[in-house]
Amino acid sequence: MNYDLKTLRGDVFGGLTSTVVALPFALSFGVASGLGAAAGLYGAIALGFFAALFGGGRAVISGPAPSMTVAMAVIVTTHAASLTEALSIVVLGGLLQVLLGALGAGRFVVYTPHVVVSGFMSGIGVIILAIEALPFLGAPTAPGGFMGAIRALPEALARINLDALGVGAAALAAFAFWPRRFARFLPPPLMGLLVGSLLGVLWLNEAPAIGRMPAGLPGLQLGLPSTGFLVGALQPAIVLALLGSIDSLLAALVADSLTGSRHNPSRELVGQGIGNMAAGLIGGLPGAGATVSTVTNIRAGGQTRVSGVLRAVLLLALLLGLGRYVESIPLAALAGVLMKVGWDIIDWRLLARLRHIRREHLFVMLMTLGLTVFVDLLTAVAIGLIAAGMAHAKHLERLEIDNVVSVPMLDHIFLGETKDAASVNPYAARVGLVALRGSFTVASSRELVAAISADIKDHEVVIFDFSSATYLDDSAAMLIRRLMDIAAQERTAFVVMGLGGDVAHTLRALDVLRGVPGERIVETLDEARETAKSILGV
Repeated sequence: MNYDLKTLRGDVFGGLTSTVVALPFALSFGVASGLGAAAGLYGAIALGFFAALFGGGRAVISGPAPSMTVAMAVIVTTHAASLTEALSIVVLGGLLQVLLGALGAGRFVVYTPHVVVSGFMSGIGVIILAIEALPFLGAPTAPGGFMGAIRALPEALARINLDALGVGAAALAAFAFWPRRFARFLPPPLMGLLVGSLLGVLWLNEAPAIGRMPAGLPGLQLGLPSTGFLVGALQPAIVLALLGSIDSLLAALVADSLTGSRHNPSRELVGQGIGNMAAGLIGGLPGAGATVSTVTNIRAGGQTRVSGVLRAVLLLALLLGLGRYVESIPLAALAGVLMKVGWDIIDWRLLARLRHIRREHLFVMLMTLGLTVFVDLLTAVAIGLIAAGMAHAKHLERLEIDNVVSVPMLDHIFLGETKDAASVNPYAARVGLVALRGSFTVASSRELVAAISADIKDHEVVIFDFSSATYLDDSAAMLIRRLMDIAAQERTAFVVMGLGGDVAHTLRALDVLRGVPGERIVETLDEARETAKSILGV
């Protein structure tokens, strides 16, 4: 695209607007992760800059994300004995993202079923609400994720800090009820943060605050972890890589729908991985493509990578110039902002339709949600994908079986027997036709064997017609071999017709046609008829 003054103006407005949106989120996610508010800013700066520069989506804005924040909170409390170890996991996760992009895995992430994404994101929303309830009430955060927050909640309720509760409630209300017509000039998250902060500084000053912020530029957090630690760090690093990849590619898809462009998924993962590695090296919170900031950027005029780079530069300027003012922001104000974020993440639209969706989809969604909340994020996504694949296979089974035609071929019509022979038994059908149309996979293999094997036994010759088949996976190909074996056991001769393309390649690669005489592999129905006549001696 031609970069002109109009495009530059749009990128400037997009960068400025997304910076205003990013500031409260970066501070809030940094505190929620356990790394601190400064880590949220560091992550937004490093990830935002490098992902914009090297990513595969022109208008995607990257920064700390809810799912990555929840995962990082677990890593800080359970997988790392020091800050250096926690940041080493961040760097390793970024490296894995780069590898996923280099291997071209980005195009597969978008195939994640909606019910898995919905259950996963709703679970993240529930976790955020539970964790942020503690600082909202003025209590310190508790280790142990969702269950740790639930166990600490009764004591927090018994010792409510009324100042913190007032600040959090004001921030939440300002965020939730800020008129939409003013959102273009002052985004709701920033309004919530401003209202909560002013209330805490000027009046309700007993609410706990962020505290000391580091001054100046962040330094490199270098450390050489042991080999044993790296082996144990692989699992949480995989969690970060997968979560960041899913979030980023979903944000890129949203950007495509708004701009009419098309992102490069593999390059997007490489850019996100480089950004997360940079964030880990300077003590920043890992993140991903941020849908809210991306939409804000595009609607404000951002069209190219310049808007993302400019946003990172502006956040860096804010960090250097306003760091000492951030120290007075109440934690309850950040909690109020995040509680609205957690509420919005929950897929209320799908939850309201639970009675109407298919049972298997309902099961996948609720199972993914439950595993996200009570077990861990990687287990939830992995098992959710497996369950969704099984539910999809069940649906494919019905569709694929409908594409099979098994019919008897009447002797006096197909073989052209004389009228005298036909008058003896006009319904005689020594030849049967099994036509497979479309694609066939493991989903339908078991049912196809049961449905067709009975028909094979009723004929002396069976014609397997592949002329309308477009695809066979390895399981379906071995099904054909099993059907041929059944025909041999029943002393039913068979003819293979219409082989071509990928179907022929698959059958021959798996040696399915081993032992089939060459004269019984034909191209047309007329050739199959002559071959059947020869076998029957007609």
